This record gives sequence, structure tokens and C-alpha cells, in this order.
Amino acid sequence: MTNSFKINFTEIDKFKNLSSEEKDFRIKNLNLFNQTGFPNKRNEDWKFSDFREIVQKNFNKLNIKNINSKRKQINFIKDFDHNYILIINGKLNTSDFKFEEKNKIKIKSFNNDNFFETNERNPLIQLNHALSDTGYYLKIDENYSFKKVLVIYNIFTNDLKENILNSRNKIKIGKNSELHTIDLVINQSKYKFINNVYENIILKKNAIYKNICIQNEKSEGYFHKYSKNSLESKSKYSSFLFPSGLKFNKLDLEFNLEGEDCECNLQAASFLDKNDHQEIKTRINHLAPNCKSYQRVKNVLNSQGKGVYQGKIFVKDIAQKTNAYQLSKAMLLSDNSEFDSKPELEIYADDVKCSHGSTSGSIDEDSIYYLMTRGLNRKESVKLLVDGFLYEVIQMIKSNSVRNFVLNKLEGHIHGN
Repeated sequence: MTNSFKINFTEIDKFKNLSSEEKDFRIKNLNLFNQTGFPNKRNEDWKFSDFREIVQKNFNKLNIKNINSKRKQINFIKDFDHNYILIINGKLNTSDFKFEEKNKIKIKSFNNDNFFETNERNPLIQLNHALSDTGYYLKIDENYSFKKVLVIYNIFTNDLKENILNSRNKIKIGKNSELHTIDLVINQSKYKFINNVYENIILKKNAIYKNICIQNEKSEGYFHKYSKNSLESKSKYSSFLFPSGLKFNKLDLEFNLEGEDCECNLQAASFLDKNDHQEIKTRINHLAPNCKSYQRVKNVLNSQGKGVYQGKIFVKDIAQKTNAYQLSKAMLLSDNSEFDSKPELEIYADDVKCSHGSTSGSIDEDSIYYLMTRGLNRKESVKLLVDGFLYEVIQMIKSNSVRNFVLNKLEGHIHGN
């Protein structure tokens, strides 16, 4: 593939019923993307993940046409009762809220609500703004708490053949409401494709959102998601990320703590193997007093796996009494694996408690020796140490049935069960 992947402006003419404002907005973003192309390491936010080079090496062409999203055979989770949304190749297929009061919930396919927002730094967001035509919008009314977890099944089928998907998803949780979700990636495609997602999550006053994201199936897909999250006063956001097994995966997460007494908790655990490339990039903006944030990211890397963590905590001058914590740890099982870390603090308030740290290193040979003296062989010893390293994150999931489900999914990926 050549260095200059450019998209003709006639692609925008294929969208029907565009207002003049939306058409101009799409053209503006497509022009921005065409000027720079896919991001490379000269872009500071992509210095560890040269996406332009990755695309050039792995794609002969990129198709941007609409993809078949007919329902395929789906193995729904049977471990626990749940509601669900079914997304096939980026498009909303169906949903079922059988355990809920349906008049409190609104869902529809892609729409242009709060569409007009420009990001000058990320060409993939510009591309999404220009060409997105799939996704969903979920709204929860005020004073309503979901009775059961909502599973969002993201299915990718064999209809994808060097396609690039551009989806926009939005979740809005009303005042005093609560929602728990599980994002589950299910790969049915044996072909290469790019999944480019823009996500917007809004928590109104005193809202609670808990999310578990599981991306642990082997896939030829190349994934990028930018998630912008806004928290009003006394709202709480918890996220558990378990991304493993994808050829390329970048999660770019931004949290804006806009009201007082907000809490943001981010936990991640992943196992990268055989040329997997994964980056987690976070920015938590403390914009109001008395807010808390907690980040803990753990990576185990084997073979030629590459992991990246870039995390920034920003504290505005009025955000006094901020309590922010950030920690990244990596365990390298191979001399060919690589982990890059860039933790940052940018603080303009003087009455805060903030800390950050990052460690990486090979597996502890003394610990392996100790376990082997107790009767385990080396393979069993490594397995026990890896499980213990990652389990610190998994045990934070309070639901026994959900925690066991996550454990089984990760066990299958890490140990080949």
C-alpha cells in the first residue's frame, strides 16, 4: 500500500439526507485526514505505534463500502442472566432488554447527536467523523438502575475483507441511574480489517457506570477506539479492560471529571503473544474539586508481543483535593517482547495527592525456583506466577458469575484451554 491513502470526496456524496452543516463538517474532517493520512510515529500520541507503517505492511487496499450485517449464528452467554445489544460489523442488529422497564430505555442506530466535534490531533478520529455511518445511541432515563447486566456483543464476520469500519457509539446515563455493561468482541472473520470506533459516554449527576471490555479472541482485525467520557458531580465510572489476541489494538481513553466528588476507576490486564501489538492511552482530566481517579494497568508479554501504556493525569488549578493514582506493570516472558511506558502528571493545583509509577521486567527466576522446589515444573510455575500477576485486577470484579466468566475467557486465551 502506498504512503498516501487518500479518500475521494465523492464518498461523502453517498450519504443520504445530509444537512448542509453535517456535509460541511464531514468534508472538513476528510480534508484534515487526507492532509496527514494515517498517523505515524512523528505524531507524539503515536510514537510507540506507527499505524501508517502497520497499514502499509499489512493491507494491499482498503474498502470503505457498506458491509453486510445480517445476523449470523451467535453463542449467547449462558453463565448468567443478561440483557443484550447485538452489533454486527459495526451496525446495530437487534437488542433485548427483557429484564428491564423498557420505557426507561431508548436505543437507536447511528445518529448525529452531538456530532460536530473536531479533533485536530488524531487522524483516525477525523476519518471517523468524515465517514461514520454505523453504531448506536443508548439513553437511560433518570432514576433508573438496570436489574441485570447489559452485554454488548460485537460480531465481526467473514464479510470483512480489507474493509475499514467507522462507527460512532454513544451512551447517556441519566441522573441517579446505574448501568453495568460487558463489551464482548466475537471474531468470525479470517480476513484482515480495520475497526475504527468513536465512543461518547455521558454520566449525569450521581450516575454510576461499570463496564467490562473483553477482547481476547485471535483476530486478523486492527482495532482503534477513542472513548470520550464526561462525568458530572458525584458520578462514578469503573472500567475493566481485558484486551488480548488482536493483531493491533489501541484504546485511547479520555475522562473529564467535570463536577465535584466524581470517581474514575480504570483497571486493565492483558496477555500479549506472537506479534500482538497493543496500546492503552489514557488521559484523566480533573476539572473540579474533590475528585478521585485510580488507574492500574498490567501486561504480560510473550514471544514478540508489544505493549504500550501512555497515561496522563491533568489537574486544573481549581481542582483542589484531587486524589489521583496511576500504576503500570509489565511482566516479560521473552527476550523478544517489548513494553513501552510513558506516565505523566500535569498539575496546576497545590492541595492534591497524586502519584504515578511504571515497572517492567522479566519473570522472577527466584520465584520459579521456589515453586519448582515445591514440586511444580517450570511451565506450571510460570502459569501460577502469570495468573497471580493478572488476578489482582480480575478479583476487583464483584459479581462472582461475571468474574468467573472473565476468568474462563482469559484462561482459554493465555493457556490455550
